[in-house]
Amino acid sequence: MEFSLLDPLRSLVETGGPVVGLLLAVSVVALTLIVVKIAHFWRAGVGRHRRARNALAIWESGDKSAALAHAHEGVAPVSRLLAHGMRGLRQPGGDMTLIREDVERVAIEILASLRSGLRALDAIAQVAPLLGLFGTVLGMIEAFRALQAGGSNVDPAALAGGIWVALLTTAVGLGIAMPASLAVSWFEARIESERVTMETLLTALFTRRPTEHAANVRVLPVATGEAGGPRNAN
Repeated sequence: MEFSLLDPLRSLVETGGPVVGLLLAVSVVALTLIVVKIAHFWRAGVGRHRRARNALAIWESGDKSAALAHAHEGVAPVSRLLAHGMRGLRQPGGDMTLIREDVERVAIEILASLRSGLRALDAIAQVAPLLGLFGTVLGMIEAFRALQAGGSNVDPAALAGGIWVALLTTAVGLGIAMPASLAVSWFEARIESERVTMETLLTALFTRRPTEHAANVRVLPVATGEAGGPRNAN
Protein backbone atom coordinates (compact mmCIF):
# COMPACT_ATOMS: atom_id res chain seq x y z
CA MET A 1 0.00 0.00 0.00
CA GLU A 2 2.85 2.31 0.83
CA PHE A 3 4.43 1.83 -2.57
CA SER A 4 1.15 2.54 -4.37
CA LEU A 5 0.90 5.88 -2.53
CA LEU A 6 4.45 6.85 -3.39
CA ASP A 7 4.30 5.76 -7.03
CA PRO A 8 2.67 9.01 -8.30
CA LEU A 9 5.38 11.05 -6.57
CA ARG A 10 8.12 8.89 -8.01
CA SER A 11 6.60 9.21 -11.47
CA LEU A 12 6.36 12.99 -11.07
CA VAL A 13 10.01 13.26 -10.04
CA GLU A 14 11.14 10.98 -12.86
CA THR A 15 9.16 13.01 -15.40
CA GLY A 16 10.00 16.50 -14.15
CA GLY A 17 13.58 15.86 -13.13
CA PRO A 18 15.55 17.03 -10.08
CA VAL A 19 13.87 20.45 -9.98
CA VAL A 20 10.49 18.80 -9.33
CA GLY A 21 12.12 16.70 -6.61
CA LEU A 22 13.48 19.87 -5.01
CA LEU A 23 10.06 21.53 -5.25
CA LEU A 24 8.40 18.55 -3.57
CA ALA A 25 10.91 18.81 -0.72
CA VAL A 26 10.13 22.52 -0.42
CA SER A 27 6.41 21.72 -0.30
CA VAL A 28 6.99 19.39 2.65
CA VAL A 29 8.81 22.20 4.48
CA ALA A 30 5.99 24.64 3.70
CA LEU A 31 3.32 22.23 4.92
CA THR A 32 5.29 21.59 8.12
CA LEU A 33 5.61 25.33 8.79
CA ILE A 34 1.88 25.87 8.25
CA VAL A 35 0.91 23.06 10.63
CA VAL A 36 3.40 24.25 13.26
CA LYS A 37 2.13 27.84 13.09
CA ILE A 38 -1.52 26.76 13.36
CA ALA A 39 -0.63 24.72 16.45
CA HIS A 40 1.37 27.66 17.82
CA PHE A 41 -1.55 30.07 17.38
CA TRP A 42 -3.95 27.60 18.98
CA ARG A 43 -1.76 26.99 22.03
CA ALA A 44 -1.06 30.71 22.40
CA GLY A 45 -4.77 31.54 22.36
CA VAL A 46 -4.59 33.96 19.46
CA GLY A 47 -7.99 35.55 18.90
CA ARG A 48 -9.33 34.77 22.38
CA HIS A 49 -9.97 38.21 23.83
CA ARG A 50 -12.97 37.69 26.11
CA ARG A 51 -11.01 37.16 29.32
CA ALA A 52 -8.91 40.27 28.69
CA ARG A 53 -12.03 42.37 28.10
CA ASN A 54 -13.59 40.99 31.28
CA ALA A 55 -10.44 41.80 33.24
CA LEU A 56 -10.44 45.36 31.91
CA ALA A 57 -14.09 45.79 32.92
CA ILE A 58 -13.28 44.62 36.45
CA TRP A 59 -10.28 46.96 36.55
CA GLU A 60 -12.40 49.92 35.54
CA SER A 61 -14.86 49.06 38.29
CA GLY A 62 -12.11 49.57 40.87
CA ASP A 63 -11.35 45.97 41.91
CA LYS A 64 -7.74 45.90 40.74
CA SER A 65 -6.76 42.70 42.55
CA ALA A 66 -9.60 40.72 40.97
CA ALA A 67 -8.86 42.24 37.57
CA LEU A 68 -5.20 41.23 37.75
CA ALA A 69 -6.08 37.71 38.88
CA HIS A 70 -8.62 37.37 36.06
CA ALA A 71 -6.15 38.54 33.41
CA HIS A 72 -3.33 36.45 34.85
CA GLU A 73 -5.36 33.26 34.39
CA GLY A 74 -5.52 33.79 30.63
CA VAL A 75 -2.99 32.31 28.23
CA ALA A 76 -3.83 34.53 25.26
CA PRO A 77 -1.21 37.15 24.31
CA VAL A 78 -3.55 40.05 25.01
CA SER A 79 -4.42 38.64 28.46
CA ARG A 80 -0.77 38.22 29.40
CA LEU A 81 0.06 41.71 28.18
CA LEU A 82 -2.85 43.26 30.05
CA ALA A 83 -1.81 41.46 33.25
CA HIS A 84 1.72 42.81 32.82
CA GLY A 85 0.41 46.35 32.48
CA MET A 86 -1.85 45.96 35.51
CA ARG A 87 1.05 44.74 37.65
CA GLY A 88 3.03 47.80 36.65
CA LEU A 89 0.17 50.19 37.44
CA ARG A 90 -0.36 48.61 40.85
CA GLN A 91 3.20 49.33 41.94
CA PRO A 92 3.20 52.36 44.25
CA GLY A 93 5.02 55.37 42.85
CA GLY A 94 5.57 53.76 39.45
CA ASP A 95 6.59 56.01 36.58
CA MET A 96 3.81 55.91 33.96
CA THR A 97 6.26 56.47 31.10
CA LEU A 98 8.47 53.59 32.18
CA ILE A 99 5.46 51.33 32.65
CA ARG A 100 4.23 52.11 29.13
CA GLU A 101 7.68 51.46 27.64
CA ASP A 102 7.96 48.15 29.48
CA VAL A 103 4.53 47.04 28.27
CA GLU A 104 5.47 48.03 24.71
CA ARG A 105 8.64 45.95 25.03
CA VAL A 106 6.63 42.88 26.07
CA ALA A 107 4.13 43.51 23.24
CA ILE A 108 6.97 43.62 20.70
CA GLU A 109 8.34 40.32 22.05
CA ILE A 110 4.91 38.65 21.85
CA LEU A 111 4.27 39.82 18.29
CA ALA A 112 7.77 38.78 17.23
CA SER A 113 7.11 35.31 18.63
CA LEU A 114 3.85 35.08 16.68
CA ARG A 115 5.66 36.10 13.48
CA SER A 116 8.41 33.51 13.88
CA GLY A 117 8.55 31.18 10.90
CA LEU A 118 6.45 33.41 8.64
CA ARG A 119 9.48 34.82 6.88
CA ALA A 120 10.56 31.32 5.85
CA LEU A 121 7.05 30.52 4.62
CA ASP A 122 6.93 33.79 2.68
CA ALA A 123 10.33 32.99 1.15
CA ILE A 124 8.96 29.63 -0.04
CA ALA A 125 5.96 31.38 -1.59
CA GLN A 126 8.30 33.65 -3.54
CA VAL A 127 11.00 31.15 -4.47
CA ALA A 128 8.80 28.21 -5.53
CA PRO A 129 7.59 29.86 -8.78
CA LEU A 130 11.15 30.90 -9.58
CA LEU A 131 12.36 27.33 -9.09
CA GLY A 132 9.56 26.13 -11.36
CA LEU A 133 10.51 28.69 -14.00
CA PHE A 134 14.15 27.66 -13.68
CA GLY A 135 13.19 24.04 -14.34
CA THR A 136 11.10 25.11 -17.33
CA VAL A 137 13.99 27.09 -18.82
CA LEU A 138 16.33 24.12 -18.40
CA GLY A 139 13.76 21.84 -20.04
CA MET A 140 13.22 24.22 -22.96
CA ILE A 141 16.97 24.47 -23.49
CA GLU A 142 17.17 20.68 -23.63
CA ALA A 143 14.19 20.47 -26.01
CA PHE A 144 15.60 23.00 -28.47
CA ARG A 145 19.05 21.40 -28.25
CA ALA A 146 17.44 18.13 -29.33
CA LEU A 147 15.63 20.03 -32.09
CA GLN A 148 18.91 21.42 -33.36
CA ALA A 149 20.61 18.04 -33.19
CA GLY A 150 17.82 16.31 -35.09
CA GLY A 151 17.69 18.81 -37.92
CA SER A 152 14.89 18.13 -40.41
CA ASN A 153 14.22 14.65 -39.01
CA VAL A 154 12.86 15.86 -35.67
CA ASP A 155 9.63 14.22 -34.55
CA PRO A 156 7.12 16.98 -33.62
CA ALA A 157 5.52 14.66 -31.05
CA ALA A 158 8.83 14.21 -29.26
CA LEU A 159 9.41 17.97 -29.28
CA ALA A 160 5.94 18.60 -27.84
CA GLY A 161 6.60 15.99 -25.17
CA GLY A 162 9.79 17.73 -24.15
CA ILE A 163 8.03 21.08 -23.90
CA TRP A 164 5.16 19.87 -21.67
CA VAL A 165 7.64 18.14 -19.39
CA ALA A 166 9.53 21.42 -19.12
CA LEU A 167 6.32 23.31 -18.27
CA LEU A 168 5.53 20.76 -15.55
CA THR A 169 8.04 22.34 -13.17
CA THR A 170 6.35 25.76 -13.46
CA ALA A 171 2.98 24.18 -12.67
CA VAL A 172 4.41 22.45 -9.59
CA GLY A 173 6.08 25.66 -8.42
CA LEU A 174 2.85 27.64 -8.74
CA GLY A 175 0.93 24.88 -7.00
CA ILE A 176 3.23 25.27 -3.99
CA ALA A 177 3.43 29.06 -4.01
CA MET A 178 -0.29 29.82 -4.06
CA PRO A 179 -1.33 28.00 -0.85
CA ALA A 180 1.85 29.15 0.91
CA SER A 181 1.08 32.77 0.00
CA LEU A 182 -2.52 32.41 1.21
CA ALA A 183 -1.31 30.92 4.48
CA VAL A 184 1.10 33.81 5.06
CA SER A 185 -1.69 36.33 4.41
CA TRP A 186 -3.99 34.54 6.87
CA PHE A 187 -1.34 34.41 9.60
CA GLU A 188 -0.48 38.07 9.10
CA ALA A 189 -4.15 39.02 9.33
CA ARG A 190 -4.51 37.18 12.63
CA ILE A 191 -1.39 38.84 14.02
CA GLU A 192 -2.59 42.28 12.92
CA SER A 193 -5.94 41.66 14.61
CA GLU A 194 -4.09 40.68 17.78
CA ARG A 195 -1.96 43.81 17.61
CA VAL A 196 -4.98 46.08 17.22
CA THR A 197 -6.72 44.44 20.18
CA MET A 198 -3.59 44.81 22.31
CA GLU A 199 -3.33 48.49 21.44
CA THR A 200 -7.03 49.12 22.08
CA LEU A 201 -7.17 47.42 25.47
CA LEU A 202 -3.88 48.87 26.68
CA THR A 203 -4.94 52.37 25.68
CA ALA A 204 -8.13 51.87 27.69
CA LEU A 205 -6.10 50.56 30.64
CA PHE A 206 -3.79 53.56 30.73
CA THR A 207 -6.33 56.28 29.98
CA ARG A 208 -9.58 55.37 31.75
CA ARG A 209 -10.11 56.20 35.41
CA PRO A 210 -11.29 53.29 37.60
CA THR A 211 -14.59 53.74 39.45
CA GLU A 212 -15.67 52.21 42.75
CA HIS A 213 -18.58 50.07 41.54
CA ALA A 214 -17.11 46.58 41.27
CA ALA A 215 -20.41 44.99 42.23
CA ASN A 216 -22.14 46.48 39.21
CA VAL A 217 -19.72 45.07 36.63
CA ARG A 218 -21.22 42.47 34.34
CA VAL A 219 -18.57 39.91 33.44
CA LEU A 220 -19.12 38.06 30.17
CA PRO A 221 -19.66 34.30 30.63
CA VAL A 222 -16.87 31.86 29.98
CA ALA A 223 -17.17 30.18 26.58
CA THR A 224 -18.26 26.56 26.44
CA GLY A 225 -17.06 23.81 24.17
CA GLU A 226 -19.14 22.17 21.51
CA ALA A 227 -20.04 19.30 23.82
CA GLY A 228 -21.37 21.69 26.47
CA GLY A 229 -18.40 21.45 28.81
CA PRO A 230 -16.45 24.46 30.08
CA ARG A 231 -13.58 25.84 28.10
CA ASN A 232 -11.02 28.44 29.09
CA ALA A 233 -11.83 31.94 27.87
CA ASN A 234 -8.73 33.95 27.33
